[in-house]
Amino acid sequence: MDNFKPTNYKLMCVATSREFIDNGWTLDDHECKTPSLVRTQYEQKQLELKPEEYGFYKFCDWLPVKRILQGSSAPVTYKSEALARHLGLSDLWITLSGYCPSKGVRMTTCSFKETEAYSVCARIDEQEERVLVIASAGNTARAFAKVCSDNNIKLLLAVPSDNLKALWFTEPLNDCVKLIACEKGGDYFDAINLGNMVTKSSKFYPEGGAKNIARRDGMGTTVLSAVTTIGRIPDYYFQAVGSGTGAIAAWEANMRLIEDGRYGNNLMKLIVSQNAPFVPIFDAWRADSREMLPYDPKKARRDAELIDAKVLSNRRPPYTFAGGLYDALKATSGDVVVATNAQARRAAKLFKELEGVDINPAPAVALASLIKMVESGNIDKDACIMLNITGAGEETFTANKELWYLKPSKVFPLTADIDDVVTFAESLF
Repeated sequence: MDNFKPTNYKLMCVATSREFIDNGWTLDDHECKTPSLVRTQYEQKQLELKPEEYGFYKFCDWLPVKRILQGSSAPVTYKSEALARHLGLSDLWITLSGYCPSKGVRMTTCSFKETEAYSVCARIDEQEERVLVIASAGNTARAFAKVCSDNNIKLLLAVPSDNLKALWFTEPLNDCVKLIACEKGGDYFDAINLGNMVTKSSKFYPEGGAKNIARRDGMGTTVLSAVTTIGRIPDYYFQAVGSGTGAIAAWEANMRLIEDGRYGNNLMKLIVSQNAPFVPIFDAWRADSREMLPYDPKKARRDAELIDAKVLSNRRPPYTFAGGLYDALKATSGDVVVATNAQARRAAKLFKELEGVDINPAPAVALASLIKMVESGNIDKDACIMLNITGAGEETFTANKELWYLKPSKVFPLTADIDDVVTFAESLF
């Protein structure tokens, strides 16, 4: 890996198609007058996989990274036999992110959020002195905390108090990682608001969420794994979503693979899933509205408390942007499906019985949605289907281990004063 050279790329504003140079941490096109994502346009049009010892960075041709960090693992795709047979599907492929050494995947935070963290953190300049700020509902925080701790990158996390149990680790973290939280009853949006306050200080900078090209291109490696394994672009893509960033990333990776020319020219139908009763994306999509519909904050927080898949509780997703989730669903003739806690629990039990791997609540929601579509006859049983299992193996990995939990340095009320938040955050570093 000593011969690693960053790939060349430009940025393109989706709304205007204007191309420009990345200044190192560009999150949007300042010349664009409408809300829009920017995309990477890689100079290398055909993907050449690197050797397995590169881990996640085997896909570095299509990642906007400056370096390679240690400890990564790539998603693994395999053809399902038992689950496919049970569902009557002839061409079901599972892309697995998590911890399952028997399948060749060793993500020790047990989540595909590592694909985001290893990509985003490798985009950061080694000389960066400011502190990275990330708001998370849980899994993203765990992944970034581990990667930043292992690579001595300064990080401040903002997480809802109700989700702190997701911040487990097998050993204490480097002191470069700090955590603040919003009080019990707050949700992911409240954590985002807390993080936004912190970035008013010049000592900090925002990761950017869906706007960060490294986050989306990192998540897109799930599709790169699937297509390079299957040898073609699938017909369907299933994933549970909170923000929908992973589905946007899948669409973007799909378009790059079409341009590659070796895997076909079809667009996968994006079938994204939400965990009822927290279903703002489903509601907007059913209304055929590019704008998100009004969602009373009290009801949103209450609904977020009720769902098993807490990581899916984003009430301000990147849905309306040019190049956002609405456009992705429209372009791919996709759909939004809803699964209840009970349906997701049954799906998780089925997956463990048939595939031998415990899965997180979010991918269980995705599987429950696939089951619903099969049972309703709304999917061709001979179609090539990619099921994105975004978190797995947590029970296996944590069994018989003494876990260490990252504790918040301070818990703020939902009505926290911005000056108080900034002053405290600055005192941590």
